[in-house]
Amino acid sequence: MKAPWTFLRYLPVAQRILAKGRLPMLLIAVARKNKSRGGMLGGLREDLKLLQELCVAWWRGEYRAVSKQALIAAVAGLVYFVSPLDALPDWIPGLGFLDDIAVLTWVMSKWSAELQAFRAWRDAQGPAARAELDRLPTPNEPKA
Repeated sequence: MKAPWTFLRYLPVAQRILAKGRLPMLLIAVARKNKSRGGMLGGLREDLKLLQELCVAWWRGEYRAVSKQALIAAVAGLVYFVSPLDALPDWIPGLGFLDDIAVLTWVMSKWSAELQAFRAWRDAQGPAARAELDRLPTPNEPKA
């Protein structure tokens, strides 16, 4: 399955975010946008949560069994989600999230095996560890 053409330009952005330690700021932006959109996101909300939890676990050094390509794709998908000016700008009523949904669906499908492995790892964690995955890192929290 081929990546959506608009998604490809976000891969280098994702690499820079990871290299410069800016992942916490991205995760905070995703959480804000997710919260502000209420019910508009439907089933996308669970996919966003899984990608966020993967990034949090990776940032804190708790889960490193994800390939570099899958991590970059997950981060790029989150960058695409927060970008207001992507293929269909978010301010277009009724259409603005269609491309976000398409990109995140592609990421979830393309990297489904790695995301399933992370989901299994996450589900095996105790309640305290699961709660920590819901807590976003702060911008000045050091990467493990």
